[in-house]
Amino acid sequence: MTVYTFSNGVSIPKIGFGTWQIPDGEVAYGAVSYALEAGYRHIDTAQIYGNEASVGRAIADSSLAREDIFLTTKVWNDKVGYEDTLVSVEESLKKLQTDYLDLLLIHWPNPKASRETIGYKERNAQVWKALEELYKTGKVRAIGVSNFMEHHLEALLETAEIKPHANQIMLAPGCPQDQLVAYCKDKGILLEAYSPFGTGTLFGSELAADLARQAGCSVAQLALAWSLAKGFLPLPKSTSPENIKANVDIADLVISSELVAQLDKLEGLKAQLDPDQTEF
Repeated sequence: MTVYTFSNGVSIPKIGFGTWQIPDGEVAYGAVSYALEAGYRHIDTAQIYGNEASVGRAIADSSLAREDIFLTTKVWNDKVGYEDTLVSVEESLKKLQTDYLDLLLIHWPNPKASRETIGYKERNAQVWKALEELYKTGKVRAIGVSNFMEHHLEALLETAEIKPHANQIMLAPGCPQDQLVAYCKDKGILLEAYSPFGTGTLFGSELAADLARQAGCSVAQLALAWSLAKGFLPLPKSTSPENIKANVDIADLVISSELVAQLDKLEGLKAQLDPDQTEF
């Protein structure tokens, strides 16, 4: 699998296996195990997903060396300071059965609880300080954010010693977030695309189905090719062995700039939540 390279020189596989909404236990264990067998070498989870233990068990039980797998997790919204962030990451490491992470992200920029108390700028500055410490000590190879809009990034960069290596946001056909993408690219921040199928809304689009037929692929494969054409790193999720394999087996699928533009303009699909208005 080909890779992108962060601004710090660390490489990351261009497609990751997303585990959001995959329940802990045998379902998550089986899905991650099959993803690794199918060729994925990049697994994305989070504290709030509740499946870190199953993800870790699947990685530990695989025939792959730990260094051959790129592993990401995310700090949840209830962490508001330096110390509780460090404690939570130690808990994640134990669940994941590893002594280091390849990428650690702040999951959301403006949690409701801190929005009503210390404010997002102070909260993010404190949590980021912990991520920087973990990076400096080698427990994390890269650090970044998720769901950060331009004003959240601007505020973080006012105090950060280390610039985020990645921003994981909602990116899918119909949700290209052009302005935010341009800002991140200008700052050297890699864009990761969660919910690359628009949390499933893409599969209800007749136009997307027609474009996929023209391209000779599935709607899911078309969406992933769109992400890669735009320089994004998609994180498809599935529990179906057939779909898991199909989603990673797109190395030869290249789509035209005209098709990319058509997919940009799809209407009626899922959009990025406003992180300043979320109820969590």
